[in-house]
Amino acid sequence: MMQVIRSGYQKLAAPLAAVAAGLAVAMVTPQAFAEAEASRPVPTISLPDFSSIVEKTEKSVVNIRTTEIVPVYQGAGGEGDPYDLFRWFFGPDMAPPGMAPPQQRGAPRQAVPPQQRERVVPRGVGSGFIISDDGYILTNNHVVADANDIFVTMTDGKEYKATVVGRDERTDVALIKIEAKSLPSLVIGDPGALKKGEWVVAIGSPFGLDSTVTVGVVSAINRDTGDYLPFIQTDVAVNPGNSGGPLLNLHGEVVGMNSQIVSRSGGFMGISLAIPIDEVMQVVAQLKEHGKVTRGRIGVQITQVDEGVAKALGLEDGKGALVSAVEPDGPAAKAGIRSGDVILKFGDRRVEQMSDLPRIVGAVKPGTEVPVEVWRKGKSMTVKATVEEIPGAPATSDTNTPAPSNVDRLGLSVKAMSKAEAEQLGLETGVIVAEASGAAAETGIMEGDVIVRINDQDIDSPSQYNKVVKALAKGKAAAVLVVRDSNSQWVLITPEE
Repeated sequence: MMQVIRSGYQKLAAPLAAVAAGLAVAMVTPQAFAEAEASRPVPTISLPDFSSIVEKTEKSVVNIRTTEIVPVYQGAGGEGDPYDLFRWFFGPDMAPPGMAPPQQRGAPRQAVPPQQRERVVPRGVGSGFIISDDGYILTNNHVVADANDIFVTMTDGKEYKATVVGRDERTDVALIKIEAKSLPSLVIGDPGALKKGEWVVAIGSPFGLDSTVTVGVVSAINRDTGDYLPFIQTDVAVNPGNSGGPLLNLHGEVVGMNSQIVSRSGGFMGISLAIPIDEVMQVVAQLKEHGKVTRGRIGVQITQVDEGVAKALGLEDGKGALVSAVEPDGPAAKAGIRSGDVILKFGDRRVEQMSDLPRIVGAVKPGTEVPVEVWRKGKSMTVKATVEEIPGAPATSDTNTPAPSNVDRLGLSVKAMSKAEAEQLGLETGVIVAEASGAAAETGIMEGDVIVRINDQDIDSPSQYNKVVKALAKGKAAAVLVVRDSNSQWVLITPEE
């Protein structure tokens, strides 16, 4: 038995020895492996050098700061008595904490309203970029809206006072101008050529730090956020102060205007939104010519076409805009468009999703007749609709020009108080001050105050208020009961003749 086993082992010994020899050849020590890896060439990925782009474009990016005028109150006896303003809100028998009432300090008991003064204060800081050598500059509307003065600072420190050519609140675009020549301007690029993952550069003034450069990649294109525009989404670091600055491609061309960030903290959290520059330039053309933007409408309410509805209607997919309501006697109604129709094409442009339609229609000049392809009862048909103009606000071409005043003999302009406002203030009657100037402003009355009574007459409507004011005696002061933040105060105003 032992002989058999030994014999079998001898038969296996040679093959096993050969296998062991092969393994010895194949085995590599850790040191040898490390040396082999170190000697192997490592592939490298070169990142773009942004310095040449910055050098070419930086001088075309500007810092924008704005100021506004705010009311400042001063006691009737000058700057000396801090009690005056407190007394205006809380009445003559109350005093601030730690201060004796006026009767204990020899002060008169009656309430004397503070005098209203004005002073200029900084309002905000933003960015902008030059689009023509004769001084036209683009920025966001929210950077310059409601500003009293606008100052543009170049990279070399030169500062210019700017005027507003026009503003468009819907797209958040503003065109301003400075008096200068031979300025370096940016080249307008093609945002339609952008691709996800492509490098882009932003230059601006985050938190007032002018000429700050940040870089990132395009995260999404045609990002629909519910606003009027399809945004370019990037991960470029954009913060307050970057608004209105350019988004540049690797050729140094401006492809967008940095406008918004998506944030829970108020600062950058990895998502930035820029307005495509082609959309901006469409707005600019109208602002230059008219100082405002005119948009078209056809008078429909629309919703998204989901897959279930698309199948039920016989459509291949959920593209288009589903008409949920049609305005009576509107352009769509006159064209024969009905509720339940799906608008597939407007003019020569396809409606891929619901949000496309307002943008497409808005870009059409009012008065233009446009073919509209709709899906109805399992088949497509084409109707013709004549686009109308969207009623909008008056031109915002010059924020430094005051609007005409409509104040009355007391220096006031008033409007009706809504039921909700009355309930909030606990009032049954009154009118809201829309504007205060002259004698009324000198008594401290402000916009938003409520006029409850004049002399012995309760005020319940603007028309009744106007009758009371017209009947006031010339040269005789009228007692006006004013409510502000649930606190009431009588003031005396002498009507103008």
